[in-house]
Amino acid sequence: MRIIIVGASGTMGKFLTNVLKKENHDIIRANRSSGDVQVDITSPVSIENMFKKVGLFDALISTAGPTFIGPWNKLSDQTFRTGVEGKMMGQINLVLIGQHYIKPEGSFTLITGALTHQPQQNFANASAANGAIEGFVRAAAIEIENGIRINAVSPTVIENSPQYFPYFPGEIPTTMKQLESGFRKSLFGTVTGQIINP
Repeated sequence: MRIIIVGASGTMGKFLTNVLKKENHDIIRANRSSGDVQVDITSPVSIENMFKKVGLFDALISTAGPTFIGPWNKLSDQTFRTGVEGKMMGQINLVLIGQHYIKPEGSFTLITGALTHQPQQNFANASAANGAIEGFVRAAAIEIENGIRINAVSPTVIENSPQYFPYFPGEIPTTMKQLESGFRKSLFGTVTGQIINP
């Protein structure tokens, strides 16, 4: 399969790239300033340019999505737009624009997170963006054409990101193996419109 991984330089992106490359898939690594192709997901023009450069593909995985992390008293219209323009509209535009380049019966897999239903302090922006993405995935699945599937993977804090553990007291981290299984279900399974909790 020809798979685009957006956010391939991050913790999840690197892990999935390494796993899928071992299976001889054609992996296109997309990042803001490195990788095989550059993309700024806050810019629809940049997203369009990425797809024009890549051409036809079978699947897209997004592990990208900037949000504002900080206390409630730092939230404002400006700071909240970090997640709206990044994790929310960035991923939505990957689908809205990417649907014109993906092969029939291809798949999109977006990233959300347990913060949707289990909010933590400092993550209100991420919780809101996650909720919007999950609603979009469910709605898109009943209208997107050509047999294209769309799902989201929703982990809690992942084991390879210990710097975030203090923000998630009492949470059992999602293992990288569990994360891999969630993405595999979306990539290679038949499900669509699902929020996959690895």
